Amino acid sequence: MNGLGNQIIVVDMRGRADRVTPAAAIAINAMAGTKFDQIMAIHDARTPGTANYIEIINSDGSRAQACGNGMRCVVQALTAELGVQRLTFETVAGLLFGEEQADGMITVDMGTPKLAWYDIPLAEEFADTRKIELQIGPIDAPVLHSPSVASMGNPHATFWVGDDVWSFALDRFGPMLENHPIFPERANISLAQVTAPDKMILRTWERGAGLTEACGTAACAAVVNGARTRRTARAVTVTLPGGDLHVEWRADDHVVLTGPAEREWTGIVDPATGVWVRDEVAA
Repeated sequence: MNGLGNQIIVVDMRGRADRVTPAAAIAINAMAGTKFDQIMAIHDARTPGTANYIEIINSDGSRAQACGNGMRCVVQALTAELGVQRLTFETVAGLLFGEEQADGMITVDMGTPKLAWYDIPLAEEFADTRKIELQIGPIDAPVLHSPSVASMGNPHATFWVGDDVWSFALDRFGPMLENHPIFPERANISLAQVTAPDKMILRTWERGAGLTEACGTAACAAVVNGARTRRTARAVTVTLPGGDLHVEWRADDHVVLTGPAEREWTGIVDPATGVWVRDEVAA
């Protein structure tokens, strides 16, 4: 499946006790036909009142706490299968709620942002995470500096740029910033250009996946960071390389993400090895 071009593999692990292994994820990602950003593994529910437990695996085999685009894909797949519109899921980051709208768009309640330095987490104390001391380039003329940081279940750093987000070598800066010592759990790195109070352009280097066409949690974090630095309103259309997402940071502190999801094809995969077979007729 994909969410705005963010390549997602949804793996049905219901009724099984095993997990998708890191080796399998790396093997799947190594093949051109199945290269992906995240695997969303659907497991049996662990908590009463939830539909399923969702495990999220990055393309490097590491585990992720949250994935907005991936959750939209899961919601679309399961609402179609079960004939319902709204579902509650559990992830390592907590409970998430998803709903398919009448127009086919998928809305996911991504929960509340975490803004304290120890919750993001950062390796050192910052009283104000709207602007931390971090830069790339010469000290007197940095290329990027002073990001806003937040957690949407996973850590995000939003660098504000006045120029075109495409004019920066994010493929070069991204790996360095993702692995900067200030981020003990690594971080997703985004470049954000605000074009109006309710509009933003965003590019993201995704932790464990690299450059991506779209990152839902990065869009959520960017809108939260934009609102709390008074750069944006609390409801913003975020334009990513893959298309537009609508993000609203509601008055109840929940961040709601709305956008499309698309099924591309189906098949069978071995969760231990990554060996897969594509169905002859795509769903």
